[in-house]
Amino acid sequence: MNAQHLRHVAVVGGGPAGLMAAEQLRQAGLAVDLYDAMGSVGRKFLLAGKGGLNLTHGEPFADFVGRYGARAPEVGRWLAEFDALALRDWARGLGVETFVGSSGRVFPSDLKAAPLLRRWVRRLHAAGVRFHMHHRWLGWSDDGALRFATPDGERAAAPAATVLALGGGSWPQLGSDGRWMALLAAAGVDTAPLEPANCGFECRWSEHLASRFAGAPLKAVIAHWQDDDGTPRQRQGECVITRYGIEGSLVYAIGPALRRRIRAHGTATLHLDLAPGYMPDVLAARLAAPRGKHSTGDWLRRRAGLDAAKCALVFEHADRMTLADPARLAGRIKALPLTLSAPRPVAEAISTAGGVRLEALDGALMLRDRPGTFCAGEMLDWEAPTGGYLLTACFASGWRAGRGAAAWLAAAAPARSG
Repeated sequence: MNAQHLRHVAVVGGGPAGLMAAEQLRQAGLAVDLYDAMGSVGRKFLLAGKGGLNLTHGEPFADFVGRYGARAPEVGRWLAEFDALALRDWARGLGVETFVGSSGRVFPSDLKAAPLLRRWVRRLHAAGVRFHMHHRWLGWSDDGALRFATPDGERAAAPAATVLALGGGSWPQLGSDGRWMALLAAAGVDTAPLEPANCGFECRWSEHLASRFAGAPLKAVIAHWQDDDGTPRQRQGECVITRYGIEGSLVYAIGPALRRRIRAHGTATLHLDLAPGYMPDVLAARLAAPRGKHSTGDWLRRRAGLDAAKCALVFEHADRMTLADPARLAGRIKALPLTLSAPRPVAEAISTAGGVRLEALDGALMLRDRPGTFCAGEMLDWEAPTGGYLLTACFASGWRAGRGAAAWLAAAAPARSG
């Protein structure tokens, strides 16, 4: 094996993790070939930024790391090297300034993903990264070479190291279709099944509610649920009624707990407080005032501050006796039960959980049983809510995998050359 070959690295996948890995490898002086199944890189990144690119979040580091749940210790180590501030500095290096919004989310000053991606790809081209589009990875050949399906037939590559950054399984039309799971399983890599994350959940509505209120937001509500051990939890936020159930940032944030509950019990019960501004006894007293000629819906709007969508939910879950009893009605408004039967399919999710188990990787994100192969991005078994946390960890894992591959080659090259 000659010295030139020892300095050649393949990156498979052109999302943020793959592009960041390629950048770090090139900065280390290595020859880099980047392969992607699509006709251009960063397609999911562009779609994620269509309504305003939420690049990262401005909250304190400890709170930020806590967003990664059970994987916080591992992801926290990536972020210790490349955190939200580092990501903002990196964007500034591309000439893209960022700002912190009122919610703490960080956006490019123009809110767009395309200018940032164009500048980044241009810089990578100028640095010497070679891009190979329409190259779908097919796994490894018997001699360990990478196999690719291309418009001109199958091709092979034999790099000294490889970084896989193949995405999860959501939005498959953009390239991250999860086909790599079978390829890694065949190679003996330890993986967890892909699951929908940051997704909606199914809840059976009446046709009236589904047809009249699909798309209606539920603002300023508090969700109550139970953890695996029965510990009561709550979180305030917003969600949206859909024809199939509910979705939105509040649901995404508690999605892992809901999925676990459904796996264990078949369904998950979520109680919504539709009027968090009132204590139950105060609300009951307000609802007990003489109604006069007001309809029930108008009375709920006036006395409980409920909009039409919240009223519709109350009517969906309250019988006549409950509607006629102020105390019982107040109790229902403060704890409206929703029975969730399933998360929506992976293809509809914003992101996925599952993938390559972190236990199968060393600290540099190299596969323990396949030296020289590193993994990064959403294909790893971690998850996070929306709000910039997904992208930040993808960037950070690409940063670590790229640097890890460079360090591994630097350590291996003298021994191999000898």
